[in-house]
Amino acid sequence: MKKTFIALALAAAAGTVLAQTNPVGLWKTIDDDGKTEKSLVRIVETAGVVSGTVEKIFDATKANDVCQKCSDERKDKPVAGMTIIRGAKKGDDGVWTGGDILDPNNGKVYKLHLKPVDGGKKLEVRGYVGMPLLGRTQTWVRAE
Repeated sequence: MKKTFIALALAAAAGTVLAQTNPVGLWKTIDDDGKTEKSLVRIVETAGVVSGTVEKIFDATKANDVCQKCSDERKDKPVAGMTIIRGAKKGDDGVWTGGDILDPNNGKVYKLHLKPVDGGKKLEVRGYVGMPLLGRTQTWVRAE
């Protein structure tokens, strides 16, 4: 009985560690000012690849916006419900890379790094052009 309890405790701890290194979940996006909550983005994983979709836009005046400046298949589509993160895979360093992220405000697509931090409670989202040094990072907060 004691061995079973210890095994279950270790399995639960392992599950917690995996959750901390995974960007899957619902995230509050925070504006560059570090304070303003902009939207909810749900990140899902399929076959080792993550994608993220805008579920809700908090600013009621922008809730029905479309991506007018997008240049791909997302042009003139509603931002709510739009996939903005595509194709990232987990690297050996625990950072999810290789994908891209769309900024619906300007229609630009950037290369992407996703890094869970603070025990998985926050997600550093870095969009960049060329190399990671040439970009910006937002910190999103786990909503669930």
